[in-house]
Amino acid sequence: MDTNQMIINSLLFSALGIVILFAAYFIIEKITPENTWKKITQENNIAVAIVFGALIIGISMIISAAIHG
Repeated sequence: MDTNQMIINSLLFSALGIVILFAAYFIIEKITPENTWKKITQENNIAVAIVFGALIIGISMIISAAIHG
């Protein structure tokens, strides 16, 4: 495989993973009863930040495994 093609594939799959991650975040944001972004940023709720951080890491690992095959 050509080096340029490998770089293009890496960029494409990275962008795809980021888009899927943001979509998953917005879906979870709509499902939860509270505005989690407001809880994290304005109210400095560390517990919500830890839970959402773990959720983002978990979703990222799933997306990575799905893309990697």
